[in-house]
Amino acid sequence: MSDILVHEQGGVCTLTLNRPDKKNSLTSSMYAELANLFTQAQENPSVRVLVIQGSETVFCAGNDISDFIENPPSTLQSPVFKFLQALVQFPKPLIAAVCGPAVGIGTTLLFHCDLVYAGDNAVFSMPFVNLGISPEAASSILAPQVMGYQRAAQALLFGEPFMAEAAMEAGLVNQIIPPTELKDFVQRQALKLAAKPLKSVLETKILLKGHLIPEMQKRVKEEGEIFSKMLTEPAALEAMKAFKEKRKPDFTGL
Repeated sequence: MSDILVHEQGGVCTLTLNRPDKKNSLTSSMYAELANLFTQAQENPSVRVLVIQGSETVFCAGNDISDFIENPPSTLQSPVFKFLQALVQFPKPLIAAVCGPAVGIGTTLLFHCDLVYAGDNAVFSMPFVNLGISPEAASSILAPQVMGYQRAAQALLFGEPFMAEAAMEAGLVNQIIPPTELKDFVQRQALKLAAKPLKSVLETKILLKGHLIPEMQKRVKEEGEIFSKMLTEPAALEAMKAFKEKRKPDFTGL
């Protein structure tokens, strides 16, 4: 079975992350597939709304570290950066349904969503510093804009988890729903949005965030260059080594 399930109905295309044994962590091949699926949804006139979701217990545990070690994003043409560019410029409404852990990219992609609905079991984290690397997905500008500088600084510098209530208070989440009801609720919201005049919806989204796209594209590139460089530096190498050895990393002197 595919790691990403695709379902289209009533103008709504739903992408479901489907690696339950790996907590929906993303591999290089999944990033490539997501980039293609976003492009297809953008170009397909029958798709009016795009939904991304996981399961009732986990949204996305971030990068698959083993795959990440074997296939690091060494250039801006790497699949992850192609996905991020597709995410930044996606012109149609994008809705996320988030239950359980949303780690790293599992949280930062949400800043690009127009609507985010979370289960009361959702847990968000951006542990880039803890891995000896830096933020991605333009989160270094979007997190302060959405959450306010101090909340964003706390989330990015400490990398500690925060719960659904805190995410909603910070402006990242629109509404909290019981996990067993979330997918149905999001589908109803998506269908409601898909029934509205598409031109009006698209123009409204452009007015809301179109002016930010060039800045986000530039920041994704800047973050990507820094991210790729930091992957080869001692702190990140120690973090990856510690992961493989199943121990806590030692950043003494780094």
